[in-house]
This record gives sequence, structure tokens and C-alpha cells, in this order.
Amino acid sequence: MQGGSPVGDGASKCFNTGFNPDGSLMEPYMKRLNNILKKADELKIVVILGIFYFGQDQYLADGAALKNATGNLIDWLFEKGYRNVLIEIVNETNIKSYDHEILRPERIHELINLVKNKEKNGYRFLVGTSFGGCTVPTSNAVKASDFVLIHGNGAKDPAQIQKLVDETRKVEGYQLLPIINNEDDHYNFDKETNNITTSIKNYVSLGYFDFRFPGETDYKEGYQSVPVDWGINSGRKKAFFTKVKEITGGN
Repeated sequence: MQGGSPVGDGASKCFNTGFNPDGSLMEPYMKRLNNILKKADELKIVVILGIFYFGQDQYLADGAALKNATGNLIDWLFEKGYRNVLIEIVNETNIKSYDHEILRPERIHELINLVKNKEKNGYRFLVGTSFGGCTVPTSNAVKASDFVLIHGNGAKDPAQIQKLVDETRKVEGYQLLPIINNEDDHYNFDKETNNITTSIKNYVSLGYFDFRFPGETDYKEGYQSVPVDWGINSGRKKAFFTKVKEITGGN
């Protein structure tokens, strides 16, 4: 719902938010989101839907607006009848760039619980929040979450991923929750041991984070940077999917 920089990684120099200052929903964003979720549902894909992003949260007026935005989005999902959605309250809650305290680790459980307490016809959305590269989640976030999102960014040695997973499972309140390393910028897929093999060995899912590096001008590079070429046509993309094929035995 927020983010998506047109110049690569980061979102501090653009305006890209799906919320008005009071937390009401912007219709053009909701039409786009509806198209994405509808097609994903047809393809039997579950979407991790992020709500807030650093460099964009300042466009909401205050904590009340953030709660309003969260509630409005969840109500919209109920109205549309989508069930193929996991909620990520905020990307990297521990990043110091957030303007609003309720998005930071000390209070993030408030918004997680807001989502958990919204229910319709006996159904509610599963929810969590992510932490920055190699950061162990806080106990209050783990206790409130349905799943744990960690980031492997900056982990040049797979041993760092192992340590991150081990320490995450020792956090007070952790009870066999699914763990997703949903953002990892490690690309040494040709090595026998790497971030993806270490994650999977530990029953941790991995999200491939590929952005257009500074100085790269070929639009084939990167899925994270807009405009996006969704083909499997760059060296990094091919290496990732080759590894996925090797692991899964897929086509």
C-alpha cells in the first residue's frame, strides 16, 4: 500500500501511498490492488500485503490515521471476499525512518492486534510484521504475530542466517510459528551453501529480493525496481530460478 520507488531501492524521494492523510483509501490504489489479488487468487497464489513503508508513513496525519488506515484496508478485504492474503503491518519496523511511534517495535503489536481482532463470519486475516536485515524480532511482536518475518539483507555469510533463525526461535513468546525470510539480497546461488539453502534447511521460507543496482541501466535487471521486466532474463534472475528448479524438481 506504500513504497515502490521509481528510482530503485528506497522510497523517501517520491509520493507513493494508497492512503489519504486521515487513513481513508485512495481509489486508484484499491483498483490496482483488486486486480492483483484477483489474478493471484486465480493462480492460487497467496499475497503478503504490506501496509506501511518508511519514507511514506509521514503522509498520514497521526497514530489515529494509521489505525484508521489499517482498519479500512482490512474491512475492504472482507468486503471483497479475499482470503488469499497475509498481512504485513509494516516493512522493517525497527528502521529509524518511521515518523509515527505506533509503527516502531515498542508499539507495533497494537496494529497487529487490531487486525487480529477484526473478524467476519468466523474468519480473520493472519498478520505479522518484518524486521530489518539480520535483526531478531522483539518479543512483543512475536507474541502478537501469526507468523514471523525476518530479513536476510546484508548476510554475506549463510552462518548469519543460521544465527538469525536460531535466535528468533529463542525469543520469548515464540511457539512454533512459521518463519519467512521474506527479503534477502544474497545471490550466490551457485555455491553449495547459501542463504536460500540455509533458510530451507531450517524450514524457513525465502523471499528473493532483487533490485536494480546503482549504475545498472538495463530494465531486465531487478524485480524490485520499477519499471519491472517480469521475465526470467537476467543473470541474477536465471540463477535464482535455476536454484529453485534444483530444489523443487520443477519445470
